[in-house]
Amino acid sequence: MALELRKDAEIWFLTGSQNLYGEETLKQVAIQSKEVADLLAANPLIPIKIVWKPVLLTAEAIRKACLDASSADNCLGVITWMHTFSPAKMWIAGLTALQKPLLHFHTQANSALPWESLDMDFMNLNQAAHGDREYGHIVTRINVPRKVVVGHASDAHAVGRIADWVHATIGWYTAQNLKMARFGDNMRYVAVTDGDKTSAQMRFGMSIESFGVNALIAAVEAATAKEIDALITEYESEFDIAPELRKGAERHESLRYAASIEVGLNNFLTAGGFSAFTTNFEDLGTLRQLPGLAVQRLMAKGYGFGGEGDWKTSALLRIIKSMAVGRQGGTSFMEDYTYHFGPGEPKILGAHMLEVCPTITSKKAKVEIHPLGIGGKEDPVRLVFTASPAAGRVIALMDMGDRFRMVSNEIEIVEPDAPLPNLPVACAVWKPQPSLATSAESWIYAGGSHHSVLTTAVSSETLSDFAKISGVELLVIDNETTVSNFQREIRWNNASFSTYSR
Repeated sequence: MALELRKDAEIWFLTGSQNLYGEETLKQVAIQSKEVADLLAANPLIPIKIVWKPVLLTAEAIRKACLDASSADNCLGVITWMHTFSPAKMWIAGLTALQKPLLHFHTQANSALPWESLDMDFMNLNQAAHGDREYGHIVTRINVPRKVVVGHASDAHAVGRIADWVHATIGWYTAQNLKMARFGDNMRYVAVTDGDKTSAQMRFGMSIESFGVNALIAAVEAATAKEIDALITEYESEFDIAPELRKGAERHESLRYAASIEVGLNNFLTAGGFSAFTTNFEDLGTLRQLPGLAVQRLMAKGYGFGGEGDWKTSALLRIIKSMAVGRQGGTSFMEDYTYHFGPGEPKILGAHMLEVCPTITSKKAKVEIHPLGIGGKEDPVRLVFTASPAAGRVIALMDMGDRFRMVSNEIEIVEPDAPLPNLPVACAVWKPQPSLATSAESWIYAGGSHHSVLTTAVSSETLSDFAKISGVELLVIDNETTVSNFQREIRWNNASFSTYSR
């Protein structure tokens, strides 16, 4: 299925040494490097398998290992460690050939030094302190993107940072294999939802494929009564259904039609191997409702989605959902809708017409039906809820013409200041860092989209790791941000990224 990470996914653990040290020392190197790899593999923070590979002693062996990693579809990334002293020229050919994400783990077998028994034999065996620096020099000189983590394999902080990177490699794998179905084009005259899909495939690997809305309509019309009945049963067990939508009530047929949209969408995406999609309220053909409940349910299953044909946000949502595997929290399509400037602390109310993912609430969502002032269709069915309080971030992906840019704002989701009895859509209320004014000014200077992905599941470090792996600019708005410094960073980035080409 398109949403599942392959069960044989691996991270390879490569250890560097050389033949200088003799057979007995190299046996100890192999034993200790495997112990380090096993410590990482056993840590529940790391979501996929860590696989130890034999110690690399020659340039030829290093190059072969890097080529093998690059060609192995199930290898998502490579962790390297120089246990002793591996002359860095031996790594030039291998690192130049490596096509997978790279993490340099600067560690050693022992956490504490054996002060009283420490001798030159111990020193000769445990040389990572300078072996890794030799290796780090050549990685920097070759300019291979990588993450460096320092610490012992038993240290929770160090392993947590490695885990963040592993989650980012899952996102990169997802991007490289992402197929998206676009039903119709993007909303007329809107700039930020448009972009260069060929450049996106070159940068991220994703394939964005367009379909006429008639293809979706045919799939919806093919939904069987049995499939619809099964979904209605799911709705009844998972949600609080409004009385007028329940079986036998006057608007139950609207719920059944919403279920047929979900059946049709799900079947179409599954058959085509798609893991993300877009719709556009301006191009619905003979669909009787704008897809609302169906989109929310499919997002909850892990699909990416973007409204008004926003393929970049849809792809970003799918990538971030994939990176959230094994982590608490939720991830949703989002839009900055309106502000609360005061009294009290300023806040943002985020929502969309219908399509907010229920993974961002811990409460039981309600299934309701209300009019929609645009689209000219029947009243659409949707889930209504308010996001649960949590720390998180909102992230946007934009095509800047010469490159792609991500902008991320650290936020705190809070309860609304008062009930929202007349708001007929799902929503989230949050306090942006460092303040609403600085956040919004910086976001606008960055050219940030009005659509975004809100996540309480993926860390800022994982997001940063993904940006480094993909070679995409990332601007972060947090408590340290000032508008003047943020503008300066944009100018620096404009100069730095101008040397890159599509």
